[in-house]
Amino acid sequence: MKDRISEAKEKATEPLRQATLIFLLKDNQILLTMKKRGFGADKWNGVGGKRRDGEKIEETAKRETNEEIGVSVGYLKEVVTLNFYFLEKTDWNQQVVVYLSSNWIGEPKESEEMAPKWFDLDKIPYNDMWDDDIFWLPKVLDGSKIEADFLFDENQKMIEKNVVEIATY
Repeated sequence: MKDRISEAKEKATEPLRQATLIFLLKDNQILLTMKKRGFGADKWNGVGGKRRDGEKIEETAKRETNEEIGVSVGYLKEVVTLNFYFLEKTDWNQQVVVYLSSNWIGEPKESEEMAPKWFDLDKIPYNDMWDDDIFWLPKVLDGSKIEADFLFDENQKMIEKNVVEIATY
């Protein structure tokens, strides 16, 4: 019997939309942003967004970080690729490349879309984040490189997961 993630992959008629997330790190803290509107509103998350046509995925990450919180990011460490599938809203299906960075210029500032806040690494507010974050973000912060698939229902609640460690960095 197939799991529901495999079924969602088979039903996907187009390649997954590509997007990015960046988590800035400093002094045993992580920068999270409260999404104020749109997809993922009222949840803490990293900074990121959708790749534009012709844009390299790392360029997307840097552009989105500058647009959303006014920071110019230097070196990015790619740490995980996440595939998200949504039962009812298949146009939300996406592949997200996640980066960590301790190298940027500027101070994170609030925009009309995002409100940034620093959190101690041992006080990350997982209860106010996407359901999947607890299953991969701690692993990534501990040095694991993973690949993961997540399936969400019509209420944006995670109903199935597949997380595989592929290496350490």
